[in-house]
Amino acid sequence: MEATLAGTTVDVNEEGYLTDPSQWNMDVAHAIAAEEGIELTDKHFQVLNYLRDQNAAGTKLSIRRVGKSGIATIKELYDLFPGGPLKKSSRIAGIPKPASCV
Repeated sequence: MEATLAGTTVDVNEEGYLTDPSQWNMDVAHAIAAEEGIELTDKHFQVLNYLRDQNAAGTKLSIRRVGKSGIATIKELYDLFPGGPLKKSSRIAGIPKPASCV
């Protein structure tokens, strides 16, 4: 299915996750974040870029792994992406929902 984010048509699944990570850019990230009620900062983008890099490397993502990365503590993740930090940050990062997320 398709959605229009920041004036760009992107492919998404039924939960709103991009199905083609190459369609992601900063404008798309800001549009998805706005849907989630989040205003992105440089710290958000540090986390998003880390997630994108790890996803591209085929790494299985978890909150614990991100917390141990040195990018942000687990508490910071909850502060940056309230109400489901890994689920929301993955959606904003334009990567598939991690298997560890319900």
